[in-house]
Amino acid sequence: MRGAYRNGQEIRVNPDRHASASPSMTMDQHEHGPLAGFTVGVTAARRADELIALLRRRGAAVVHGPALRIVPLADDTELLAATKEIIEDTPDVVVATTAIGFRGWVEAAEGWGYGSGLLDALRKVELLARGPKVKGAVRAAGLTETWSPGSESMAEVLDRLLAEGVDGRRVALQLHGEPLPGFVEALTAAGATVVPVPVYRWMPPEDLGPLDRLLDAVLSGAVDAVAFTSAPAAASLLARAAERGVRDRAVEALRHEVLAVCVGPVTALPLQAENVPTHQPERFRLGPLVQLLCTELPARSRTLPVAGHRVEIRGHAVLVDGELRPVPPAGMALLGLLARRPGWVVSRADLLRALPGAGRDEHAVETAMARLRAALGAPKLIQTVVKRGYRLSLDPTP
Repeated sequence: MRGAYRNGQEIRVNPDRHASASPSMTMDQHEHGPLAGFTVGVTAARRADELIALLRRRGAAVVHGPALRIVPLADDTELLAATKEIIEDTPDVVVATTAIGFRGWVEAAEGWGYGSGLLDALRKVELLARGPKVKGAVRAAGLTETWSPGSESMAEVLDRLLAEGVDGRRVALQLHGEPLPGFVEALTAAGATVVPVPVYRWMPPEDLGPLDRLLDAVLSGAVDAVAFTSAPAAASLLARAAERGVRDRAVEALRHEVLAVCVGPVTALPLQAENVPTHQPERFRLGPLVQLLCTELPARSRTLPVAGHRVEIRGHAVLVDGELRPVPPAGMALLGLLARRPGWVVSRADLLRALPGAGRDEHAVETAMARLRAALGAPKLIQTVVKRGYRLSLDPTP
């Protein structure tokens, strides 16, 4: 299977079906999706299949590098200890933050023989459910939530708790896998005693190979965007970069070259702490996350009027009058340099320096240029200027 291309680099994708995608998109070129020609990195472990399917359905190539693994609930002694504490000393408030976490908590308690005790305790408390999915999980357990925010935001949950007063109260908080930044601190400062409930715990993946390949793609510019669906995944990617001694380079790439898209503001916090610009959908769901990519990535592509054609340069492919034309890595390297100087002559020496691993033979430029023209399907897009170099045949401005 051919790899995906960007900035003259080939993505070495995982042979696993979720870690590779052909730039040919396996679809009719006139029926490409809005993400055709772009490559998106996915760090998710949970619901990765769903996110990858959504991206591929819209034409994207995908590099999957799971940044995390989930500790099985039944093996988590911390959750068992928190469950016993809540049963024996019922808190005033319980905050349920994720549907999968709440369901898993109840299932784990049942497995330990504490299921009925936990449900009895939760019937006595002020039970806050963040969003409709969590509300559904609460009701499926035979419980009724006291309140749920319309915004699905933990900030609104915090505002409610602080407004009603928490001084002297015990608040049990179901965690996402790590403490919610600022949430526990704000409650503690207001006089609450916070009981953390670590329903599932994130840990680094056992096989670091796919994560390293994704990180390599970020460093080389071989991905156009990385989608983050949890704060621990973002933190894990940065931690792995630090272990390899490339954290500064990775942060720089995410600041300037690679679009960082997060499912919500909590997910974005580890990246924002590094001054990485992040983009988030208005609704914190996978579908809106993909729709945001469908808007942002095409908006970042370069579109030029060339030789009577509309040319849109994407990550590893080019749209020529709306027709998707996959381009090999050497060709994308040349085209990228020509597009940065549209209409100007670029010397063979400069183009040679842009070619990956070309050495000093200027004939490599001629070979790569011939293949680029063939890939574009419109040879007149690039003009040869005798003894000087090449230029894009930019149409004159009206």
